Amino acid sequence: MNSPDVAPETVSVIIPAYNAAQYINETLSSVVRQSYPKVEIIVINDGSSDTPILKEVITPFLERIVYVEQENRGPSAARNVGILRSRGEYVAFLDSDDFWLPEYLAFQMELFQQSPPPDVVYTDGLIIGDTPFSDQRVMKIRPSSGTPTFESLLVEKCQVPTSGTVARKRVLIEAGLFDEGFSRAEDYDLWLRVAYRGGRIAYQRRVLWGSRVRSGSLSSHITAMSAGRAQVLIKLDKTLRLDPGVRSILQDTITRAKAYFELEHGRQKILERRFEEARGSLVKANAYFRSKKLRLALLGLKVAPNLTRWAAKAWEKLLLVTLPLRLKGLGSQD
Repeated sequence: MNSPDVAPETVSVIIPAYNAAQYINETLSSVVRQSYPKVEIIVINDGSSDTPILKEVITPFLERIVYVEQENRGPSAARNVGILRSRGEYVAFLDSDDFWLPEYLAFQMELFQQSPPPDVVYTDGLIIGDTPFSDQRVMKIRPSSGTPTFESLLVEKCQVPTSGTVARKRVLIEAGLFDEGFSRAEDYDLWLRVAYRGGRIAYQRRVLWGSRVRSGSLSSHITAMSAGRAQVLIKLDKTLRLDPGVRSILQDTITRAKAYFELEHGRQKILERRFEEARGSLVKANAYFRSKKLRLALLGLKVAPNLTRWAAKAWEKLLLVTLPLRLKGLGSQD
């Protein structure tokens, strides 16, 4: 693995690790067990507070991996370090609490034999963990339909799960790598830039990896995710040269993303009993959604704010059931 020569079609597996000691043994074991023989493994310790435990856990793998330590800089920077340190023609991304089935890379690499050959490939996975969606397919929650293009990624008709993705290293570098200014939705941003530059993206529906979903309070994470997605879209609106029709779709998507941010921000402020701030956000959200439920929430904030807070807490419980996978897929870092 650490020899100076790297075989053609080597896949460099990039694993950012942030407080990852609990699950990374299973993650690394799943890579070591791959039937595909040409693999380089790079683990980037992104300033973990559990570094002593992490080092102990990965000791059995040290002869098989390239291990890098850095100060905490976030998932984008960690993945970029891995990409730039990699020697393979292809790179594959794997979160430190996810895992692959033994045939994952073999089946993924077969897709690169298509004509015309794709630049990025992804596949379906299985949800595991403390969630009502356990044992369901990732693509049931984050579906893909039709050909992945800039437009279909933009409106999320096709959604690329990072732990289920292999890409040509050259294409990622030419697209500018992950934007280190983003700690949320950074993967969404990169796949959009790859597609914008003409990168071909393909997918299959084989279930070849496991996505671990952990429960917990999601209020601040959901709000941050919504803000991150809006920031990505605003950046692309400012930096990309688009046909008028595509720009119109992008601007509509920005408006929707901002509305979702105001919706989640308003709900969070209700939970914090900051009712005036909540009302301001929900007014902005309702300008887009024009929802009867939001009108009732605004009325509730006026006449019975504590009762409205109780309803918001019930809303949070519903979100704990329905949104954790989406959060993870958009690049959240615990």
